[in-house]
Formats: sequence, C-alpha cells, structure tokens
Amino acid sequence: MPKRLLPLLFLTLTPLRLWAWGMEGHRAVAQIAEQHLSAGARHEIATLLGTETLTMISTWPDEIRYYPGFKGTAPWHYVNTPAGLNQAQYLQALHGQKEANAYQILQIKLCELEDAASTPAERTAALKFVVHLVGDAHQPLHAGHAEDKGGNDVRVKFRGKDTNLHSLWDSGLLEYQGLSYTEMAGKYSQLPRRQRREWQQTPMDQWFWESYQASEQLYRDTPAGADLDYTYYPAHAQLMQQRIQQAGIRLAQLLNETLG
Repeated sequence: MPKRLLPLLFLTLTPLRLWAWGMEGHRAVAQIAEQHLSAGARHEIATLLGTETLTMISTWPDEIRYYPGFKGTAPWHYVNTPAGLNQAQYLQALHGQKEANAYQILQIKLCELEDAASTPAERTAALKFVVHLVGDAHQPLHAGHAEDKGGNDVRVKFRGKDTNLHSLWDSGLLEYQGLSYTEMAGKYSQLPRRQRREWQQTPMDQWFWESYQASEQLYRDTPAGADLDYTYYPAHAQLMQQRIQQAGIRLAQLLNETLG
C-alpha cells in the first residue's frame, strides 16, 4: 500500500468518538456561521482560505492530529474538570488549568488570527482551529468529567448497539436524526435577532460553563450501563440543536469581531 494512503486508512478506522459533533455537526456549525458573517470578515476569510470554505475546513484539526507534528494537539479539543462543581468553582477550575485545553487554545488561536505579524500560513491554521474549537466548546461532553474522560468511559447501549456517552453525543444522535450538514444549517440557522444577540453577548468562558451544566444533566440521564431506546433522542434533541445553533452564531460573531 502506498505510504501516502496510510493516514487516510487510519482516519477511516478511527472510532467516531474522536470527532466532536462528528463531521456533519462541525460542518453544520461552520455553515451556520457563514450565513451570519460581515462583508469584511467574509473577504478576509476568502483571502486566507482561497478555494476552501469554513464548512470544509471545520474538521481539519481532527484530521491532522494523527500526523507526527500534531499528535500533541488532542488535549486542545476539550476541557475536563471534576464532577459536581458550581459556577464559581467551575470557572475557577477553567481559568486555573495549566495544561493545554480548548479554552486556552481557542484564545491563543484567536490572537494568532488577529495578529498582523503572523504569517498567512499561521493565520490560516489559526482560523481552522478557531472554527473547530468553537464547535468543540459547545459539545457538552467536551466539558465533561475528568474522572471518566468526558464520558468516554461511560459505556451504554443506544438502540441495542454498544457505545459510550461521549460517542453518543459526538455522532450517535446526529446520525440518528438523519440530516446532512446543509439540512441542519438550513433548519437551525433561522433565529430571531434578539436570540442571536443574547447568545453573542455571552462571554467565552460561559460557553464552557453551559456545556458543563448540560453534561451534568446528561450524566444523570445516561448512567453507565443504560440501555437507551428511541425515546432518548426526542428527549435531548432540543439541547443538541441549541448547542449547534449557539456554536454557529457565536463563531460568526467571533470572526466578525476578529476579522471584520
């Protein structure tokens, strides 16, 4: 087999739990954001990406982390903290973490994207990380418990198939609803202006607190060993949709402020 095909084969065989929101979810977030960009941000993004789009580069940080130069980026995609924290305790833990995590890296990549001293290649890579990490920040289990690796160790069944809580929220529910990313973006992007403004005014650290709060409820709803049936999706579909909507709307605002 040609060596150049090995990374692609590895990606094909990699469990879906490594893809926050799955490919379809990340692309839906990016496509929602594309619909709410300012003219200035849209022009700057086109300059950086050329023939690529936000939608198509939204999964790049997942795709490249299996290559030698990017193996250390896996912790960049999540923030795990202990269970049972109140808001003040959570924010203290979030701000106090010394290890690289999604909250820290998102801020670093925003600075690189905005910095005129960064090379075009550096700014392009930073843009790709920003697009992806905003999506990660809104997946509840990417702000899950450290003790179970963000739900990866919580084994459950969904419609008779073995999975885990993290994988279920990365891809399982998205696959179950049966929508493509373009269908999701079209369905999810129509929001009242008042709602968009409210979400856009929320500070970044609160995005992670929202995900942590959601994950706390999901741990209660989805205990280890649970055999989940068809009722699980309708009970949680609204949360899944809202987190994707919030990610797309907030991503657009972030890019408009940084590039517009």
